[in-house]
Amino acid sequence: MHIAIIMDGNGRWASQRGLPRTAGHRAGAKAVDKIVEAAARSGIDTLSLYAFSADNWHRPRAEVGALFTLLRRYLLTETKRCVEKSIRINVVGRRDRLAPPVLRTIEHSERSTAHCTGMNLRIAVDYSAQHSLLESCRLMAAEGRVDRARFKEHLAAIDHSATVPANVDLLIRTGGEKRLSDFLLWECAYAELYFVDSFWPDFDGNAFALALEEYGKRERRYGNIRVSEQHIARAGHG
Repeated sequence: MHIAIIMDGNGRWASQRGLPRTAGHRAGAKAVDKIVEAAARSGIDTLSLYAFSADNWHRPRAEVGALFTLLRRYLLTETKRCVEKSIRINVVGRRDRLAPPVLRTIEHSERSTAHCTGMNLRIAVDYSAQHSLLESCRLMAAEGRVDRARFKEHLAAIDHSATVPANVDLLIRTGGEKRLSDFLLWECAYAELYFVDSFWPDFDGNAFALALEEYGKRERRYGNIRVSEQHIARAGHG
């Protein structure tokens, strides 16, 4: 099972408490720890977290710097724990615009956890699905052929994904907004969408369990008709 999460609402969480936005991001980093543990306990195969979009570069420089400081701190402190729990870390997205210290930290975490066989933790940094799709199309055009499997391979290479991206089963977005915001557009083609009003720092293991429970109630048909409708259709032809 592949779960993707748009971790939205850190800044608003902080503003409601009269705190700087950076305080919200620090609280959000603590929420990441809880959800990674909850997902691993639930037997999730892949967890993709939207940490920094390509559009986030437009935020104030101080906030961007704080976000990357938190990312480095998270990777430096959590890599050992991920090794102990056999969680593989993979940072997906562009790397040509990342500062060398950030890039070195990312590469160290990926090397250190490359042997892990448990949950795959994908952290999207400087990520834009539209950019990845356009680049993959460009490569396909250069090859002179169109092939779905090859297209997905290009996506994986462009995003620095450790594996060919699997389809997302459940996409969760916190913060009350109801949009994908350029996150995993190809992989979310048939994803179940789950939106919650609570801000990301308040999203905990119980909230994650409720999302899984709701997902379990849904019937995924991939363009087919409901099972009950199939029985009616067969009866009509009997």
